[in-house]
Amino acid sequence: MTDISHLDWRLPAVVPPAADYPVLAEVDVLVVGAGAAGVAAATVAAEAGKSVLLVEKYGFAGGAAVAGMSGTVCGMYLATDTGSGPEQVVWGFTERFRHGLAERRGLTPPQRYGKTWTSAHDPLVWRETADALLAAAGVRVLFHTSVVGVVMEGERYLGAVLSSNAGVCVVRAARTIDASGDAALVARAGGRYAFGDGGRIQNPTMFFRLGGVDVDAFLAGYGEDTISPPWVTERIQAARSLGADLPRQKIWIFTTPRPGELMVNATRLTGADGRMLNVIDPADFTEAEIGGRRQVREYADFIVRSIPGCQDAYVVDTGVEAGVRQTRTIAGTATLTNDAVVTGRKDPSAIARCPWPIELHDGERPKLHWLIDDYYEIPYLTLVPEAGENVIVAGRCLSAQHEALASARVTAQCFEYGHAAGVATVLSLDEGTPYRHIEGARVRSIMKLNGSAL
Repeated sequence: MTDISHLDWRLPAVVPPAADYPVLAEVDVLVVGAGAAGVAAATVAAEAGKSVLLVEKYGFAGGAAVAGMSGTVCGMYLATDTGSGPEQVVWGFTERFRHGLAERRGLTPPQRYGKTWTSAHDPLVWRETADALLAAAGVRVLFHTSVVGVVMEGERYLGAVLSSNAGVCVVRAARTIDASGDAALVARAGGRYAFGDGGRIQNPTMFFRLGGVDVDAFLAGYGEDTISPPWVTERIQAARSLGADLPRQKIWIFTTPRPGELMVNATRLTGADGRMLNVIDPADFTEAEIGGRRQVREYADFIVRSIPGCQDAYVVDTGVEAGVRQTRTIAGTATLTNDAVVTGRKDPSAIARCPWPIELHDGERPKLHWLIDDYYEIPYLTLVPEAGENVIVAGRCLSAQHEALASARVTAQCFEYGHAAGVATVLSLDEGTPYRHIEGARVRSIMKLNGSAL
């Protein structure tokens, strides 16, 4: 049997327009991936009157927020040292979705996360909120459907080859939005991309939820900051010295919209040999998930033994998959730089604000670089691949340097990338203009009319 642990999988799967596959549909817009970015992009394009097909490999929308149970809507609030309350600076589609979650009682009030705030959501309510938005906009949704190829004519994307248990077919699309998170279409078309910093990417993690918690007692002992206090770190180190598999000594614990429940971000998943795991490779993904479930039990046992209010706690569930922070990053027409992030650079062509810190999960402990009372802006052309026509990306695969992506990849910003991609797609279709020739300032102005703070 071939060793599949690091098999060099053959990726490009380009087919010509005349390929002999049945045609499922001909649409204005094909959106691949129903995470935050894909839901936003599909909704915005459909609300503008375009025919939109959204395809998703799972049986629900949510992406990393739901399948990976990342569980929080990060990136809405400024960080500050002043002791003031949360100040929301990201609105637009992000606020539409936040409001939808809150209306369904699926979102907590802002919780302190170091110098900033975030809100935890109920993953079932996330799915229901997405379902409602997509249905109201008239988006055709196909769950349990994967992209296995791209229909190309020269540099022009003309659709995709889809695979499901029903078989294989083609969707022809005038424009394609790659919201897969992994640049799945761009990579299959032979577009250039990178994995992090010279191949070094951020660690995946396995989130989990605990039930049976006395939340009042927990908060009284742990404190209101979701980042663990020093005494928890000391107890983790002590347990580790006795053989517990607790590689992260700074952990994050959030209350959830459900009574008696906590969500925990604690695991750090690396290979058995200590190397970074790249979850594009299914062998690495599998190793991360098996190791992640084992680590969840270790951290859960530690929390039950060591943290007030948790003595009767039990694991409710983990993510459907390991939480993915980073895979492919496209080579874009523009690139978000590390310097732009740390200096809070503003850009008249930008389509999103980001106040979230550089939160780099790379190595022994997470690195946090705070943007105090400030934010930077992400240029529109970071969503446009350097080559290819009729395609735009939305989500964490945008063109960004390694540390910049560790800030720009979070949920609120992904909603706004999808918002921008949807707006740009409508402009491109209505005017026959290539994505790279659309002025970011025009996309920005329409997003402002839609409620984005820019």
